[in-house]
Amino acid sequence: MGTSAQQRQSDTGIDADEMVITYIGGGSRQWAPKFVQDMALSNLDGEARLYDVNYESAQLNSRFGNWVQDENETTGTWTYRAVKDLDEALAGADAVITSTQFDPTETFVHDLDIPKRYGIHGAVAATIGPGGIMRAMRTIPLYRAIAAGVREQCPDAWVFNFTNPVHFVTRALYDEYPDINAVGLCHEVMGTRFHLARIAEEHLGMNATHEDITLNVKGINHFTWVDEAYCKGVDLWPVLEELADSEQANQLFTAADLEGESVFVDNQQITWELFRRFDMFPAAGDRHLVEYANWFLHGGEESLNRWGIKRTGSDYRAKHWTPAESKQTTDVTAWLDGEKEFELEPTREVFADMLEALAGGDSFATNVNMVNTGQVSDIEEGAVVETNALVRANEIRPLSTGGFPRQVRSMINTHVDTIETIIEASRTGDIDEAFKGFLIDPQIRTLSPEDSRNMFAELISAEKSYLDDWKLDESTVLSESATYE
Repeated sequence: MGTSAQQRQSDTGIDADEMVITYIGGGSRQWAPKFVQDMALSNLDGEARLYDVNYESAQLNSRFGNWVQDENETTGTWTYRAVKDLDEALAGADAVITSTQFDPTETFVHDLDIPKRYGIHGAVAATIGPGGIMRAMRTIPLYRAIAAGVREQCPDAWVFNFTNPVHFVTRALYDEYPDINAVGLCHEVMGTRFHLARIAEEHLGMNATHEDITLNVKGINHFTWVDEAYCKGVDLWPVLEELADSEQANQLFTAADLEGESVFVDNQQITWELFRRFDMFPAAGDRHLVEYANWFLHGGEESLNRWGIKRTGSDYRAKHWTPAESKQTTDVTAWLDGEKEFELEPTREVFADMLEALAGGDSFATNVNMVNTGQVSDIEEGAVVETNALVRANEIRPLSTGGFPRQVRSMINTHVDTIETIIEASRTGDIDEAFKGFLIDPQIRTLSPEDSRNMFAELISAEKSYLDDWKLDESTVLSESATYE
């Protein structure tokens, strides 16, 4: 599936027995507990420094990490320490994890509710469209500061970004520090591998898991595509072409059909529709695909429901911030206090496998988001793209994938232009330049000039306490809008 593009390589190797990992966002309620479990079951030893603006949350996860080590049989030996100062946390680190989020009750709810009033019913609103752009504008300045800290404190460290929007955020790391060894990680392609493994089982009678699926992955995060798919060496393309016309791939849904389903339900109907139209198989969940191939959003929630999708509303995002009310966050306190039984088991994350390979263990292949140095021929160099990569001792080498049919290339490059425009605007904090990126997003193109400007200004006004690094007072766009306060 292609030759390799330019690799990222650290000038210093990693010692599997004395590793230092810095976790920025170490107070995380979802990812940090997963990290603790995977490190405990790894073949690596070392120290994990947990940094978070909420120091108490980092302390709680530090206590949990040490408790897991003390109370369970582990293969990896780790000590956890909460750290208040970012520079101290980064000093001499071998690897850095970034997994952060601003309070969704003050940010995410606006990303969902304000565009909805203008007729934009984003299914997720976290990676692209008006909500994704706002999330990027909040997050990019922080990640510029993180990249600067890496440059000063641990310039050869491997940086693993889990924070959305992955393409914006990872691009900001590179833009601030071009020599950074950074990768963005995401689950969406893995979900496609699970989907295709089920197809291999159901339609080819194969005993398959996601690990048996090999894909040629290319695109941008949450809008990735494949043009080759194999299960244990068996070509799945003929099966996919046959299934595209089946009843399974041509279902209609109503709101009543989806009642009681999780907001994350995925019936793959967008996937099949895009496959039929463009002869490439999308490798992301339908909830994300609709926001990139956004004509599915026309008609609001009724249209989403028709394709088997439920919209994630602001009420859900607000509850997600409260562990007691959310199935996505982990109640570490309940484990520590014995109120809930803890079982040490591996997650589906690939971070530990990548670190083991970088430290000289078995080579490992996975999908990553890295700066484009030629691995995707149809996307401008310097943009962050998602492809497969080979991970081995002290090296991550993205694999070349080829290009796209004209129509798919057009859709992807439109989003790349939005991302690059926002990144360029963030260098100086120029709001009016950021608005240009906002305007060319396909979701926003459906609005009148007045509505697009007013929605932008209303979003900025609602979230301006999180936009300190942007020059709001110098903006002509904001001054022209009646919705900016």
